[in-house]
Amino acid sequence: MSKFRKKGGKGLQKINTSSLPDIVFMLLFFFMVATTMRETEIQVRVKVPEATEVKKLEKKSLVSYIYIGRPIAHVARMYGTEPLIQLNDKLVSEEGIPYEAIQDFVLFEREKLPEADKSKMVISMRVDQDISMGKVDDVKQSLRRAKALIINYSAKKEYRNQGRQR
Repeated sequence: MSKFRKKGGKGLQKINTSSLPDIVFMLLFFFMVATTMRETEIQVRVKVPEATEVKKLEKKSLVSYIYIGRPIAHVARMYGTEPLIQLNDKLVSEEGIPYEAIQDFVLFEREKLPEADKSKMVISMRVDQDISMGKVDDVKQSLRRAKALIINYSAKKEYRNQGRQR
């Protein structure tokens, strides 16, 4: 007697997906722990100018930001449309003495740093390209009085189109 066999029977084996939810939750947990949310809500419009030579900051934990620009819509209702200074997440109005507030800001930020890094503190200025240099110079003078001598100006890298000449 002969044996009858089915041809083409088996095909591909199914992949075991029972551990897939564990992997998904591990990845989700990792990204929740590793991701930092933006700490500062920018309340002024800043369109940084273009620059031909840019360099990335090395250690961002030493950087404090000063934004100078015109206020965004909901802030403009309270402060008007004149340029404002924002120190990390705090707005400084022209009514008070903003340059004393800048000095206090520098001292407060310097105190948060470890002793070895206090001399390496960097102030990064993000200034709207339409703001007058007089306001920027006043901020720089205030930083100089507070002994914040490492200043960085934020800019975006200039895009050069090969077909266009300047």
